[in-house]
Amino acid sequence: METLQTTFFSLPVVWHNALITLLTFVYVFSVPPLMDYLVTNHSLPRDISRKITHICAGSSIIFLPLFVDGGWSQYLNITVFAVWTVLLIQKGLFAADNDQAVKTMTRTGDKRELLKGTLYFVIVAMICGTIYYKQPAGVLAMAMLGWGDGLAPIVGIRFGKMKYHVLSDKSVEGSLAFLAGSLAAGLFFSYLIVPESFNIGKIVIIALIATVAEGVSPKEVDNLTIPFAVIAASRFL
Repeated sequence: METLQTTFFSLPVVWHNALITLLTFVYVFSVPPLMDYLVTNHSLPRDISRKITHICAGSSIIFLPLFVDGGWSQYLNITVFAVWTVLLIQKGLFAADNDQAVKTMTRTGDKRELLKGTLYFVIVAMICGTIYYKQPAGVLAMAMLGWGDGLAPIVGIRFGKMKYHVLSDKSVEGSLAFLAGSLAAGLFFSYLIVPESFNIGKIVIIALIATVAEGVSPKEVDNLTIPFAVIAASRFL
């Protein structure tokens, strides 16, 4: 009975979690149409729309505290990413050039890009929402991937003057933006979702490790290397 009292409208847990899942769908699926409108009608650069979408997708973990733990229904939190996995594969193979997702989620307008970094992102999100459900490693991985990797190219491309190259071209300014975004998001989402594990010093170290991982990652692979670095650091620190 205590669990029922923590649900919306005293719903059974399954229906409560289904309702929260519906809210995540509304949130996630509202972003591409908005970005498409801004790209088409207000000349929002494609690379910025892509990274805003990236940040918004990473921020979907803001719904995690609303899910009631216990039973299989807590894993409904990944449903929206499972649906996007199917959609990205379909769109990456068959979408038209004017497809909404192609226009807002790719750098060049090539639909095949959806089968690389964007697809990796949703796969990571499903791992964080199941294996690392409401664990510091999963929360930090999504927060730092979403905000750090979202801000870094926006700042780096437009303001980056101090360039460096490891496996791809980066800039010091972009890396600093990654660090700032990762740290801010890591602190915020950790305090919101896993306050019992909130540790400022640890989050700072993990943000630095994630920044290094992003700086040395090849293009299209950082959506994998960043969260894996964060998860590994979370487990061993």
